Amino acid sequence: MKKLALVLMVVFAVVSLLSAKVVVWSSENQIPALQKLAADFERDYGIEVEIQQVNFGDIKSKFLTAAPAGEGPDIIVGAHDWVGELAANGLLEPIPFLPDANQYYEVALNAFSYGGKLYGVPYTIESIGIIYNKDLVEDAPKTIDELEQMAMEVADDEIVGFVYDAGNFYFSFPFIAGYGGYIFKDTESGLDVNDIGLNNEGAIKGVSLIKKWFDEGLIPQGANYNLMDSLFKDGLAAFIVNGPWATPHYRDAGIDYGIIPFSEIELEPGVTPKPFVGVQGFMINAKSKNKIEAIEFAVNYIGSFDGQYGMFVGERRGTVRKDVFDFISKDAGPELYDVLQFSKSASVGTPMPNVPEMASVWGAMGDALGIVINDQDTVENALNSAVEKIKTAIGE
Repeated sequence: MKKLALVLMVVFAVVSLLSAKVVVWSSENQIPALQKLAADFERDYGIEVEIQQVNFGDIKSKFLTAAPAGEGPDIIVGAHDWVGELAANGLLEPIPFLPDANQYYEVALNAFSYGGKLYGVPYTIESIGIIYNKDLVEDAPKTIDELEQMAMEVADDEIVGFVYDAGNFYFSFPFIAGYGGYIFKDTESGLDVNDIGLNNEGAIKGVSLIKKWFDEGLIPQGANYNLMDSLFKDGLAAFIVNGPWATPHYRDAGIDYGIIPFSEIELEPGVTPKPFVGVQGFMINAKSKNKIEAIEFAVNYIGSFDGQYGMFVGERRGTVRKDVFDFISKDAGPELYDVLQFSKSASVGTPMPNVPEMASVWGAMGDALGIVINDQDTVENALNSAVEKIKTAIGE
């Protein structure tokens, strides 16, 4: 590593004479931490790093326009599910090395991998969990069976025991994946989009569980996100499934809530639900004229303990590094409770597939869940039909 650093110092000394500049497209939240890292990089190598603020929602589309023409930034911040499209179009440079790779959660590295190569330095991770009203539920359940029992006991003409957006595949996926259902088979060379596990035994078991909740009246018919959200804000729901974007609103509504990470509740002994995990990170423009410098900045500055901790301090979002998580956890106050609980949930999750074929899954599985919830067909038939729809869409 010392030899590599010496070589880079020599290379960068030459490059700095040629007035190289690394340009980063970032949204507002990351800028304070990035500016500190940029100053450190310029101090060490004499190379300027310019941080340009771009609305997160615009970064991908602007990059898709600029990069093919050899323009745009050297580094972008973005979501892991951009990787498949950008890498397939030759717009991302693989990350050749990642010091302290063993300190990163595997799910975060998998999220930025495509075709067996790593295409980004992850920095934040997000997932969902079970949120409960402490005024209605005294102790957090340890199993789904316990949750069902508690929800039934607290439910009455006004209080709903359990409600979530079950017809939305994103929110129902944890119960499908927990039993062994999967979207595309994960192989050593990447995701095999021809191997779909959404109608296997585990998927059938997971969707059957969801159907049972409706059949037994545990979840009310017509349940959707808005109903769930409003009931919980009004103190009329005991258990819901939601993510970190929602809890500030519950706090503002005066709800005393707790968060059960999916890592801390079992479907059956040794089996936890497995939620989707969303990861954001920094990716290198394959058309960049400053790839060596950009990789060094991304890997050894943004990816360092100090870099990742600085990102956390600035955003208060789940970290992808184990050592940063451990450091934060030691003296975490109430203000970090949400972040830490949802991070625990992400630790047992699976990355949302980053391949373009994922686009065909949402509608097909949403339709299947709706059919099952409304008792219009069997679980097996609904899932078989969904998989056929996905295969047809992929083959077109």
